[in-house]
Amino acid sequence: MARNQRLHTDSDFQEVIDRQGVVRIFKDDHIVDSNAVVLRFSDTTVVVQTRVSDLTYYDRAACEFFEMKKR
Repeated sequence: MARNQRLHTDSDFQEVIDRQGVVRIFKDDHIVDSNAVVLRFSDTTVVVQTRVSDLTYYDRAACEFFEMKKR
């Protein structure tokens, strides 16, 4: 399924994890990460992985998360 939607709810984040979809992350209207896989999330934090040893923690309230469209 092709998607390009903003992730808002816990359900949105869980669905992208289940699908192993990739996300693009914005902070202050700038892309700070893309082609990232969401590993886990909480009310305050989202943990993503872009490479095997590259984990990044993002503040859920300070960033916007979008599932990227599959080509």
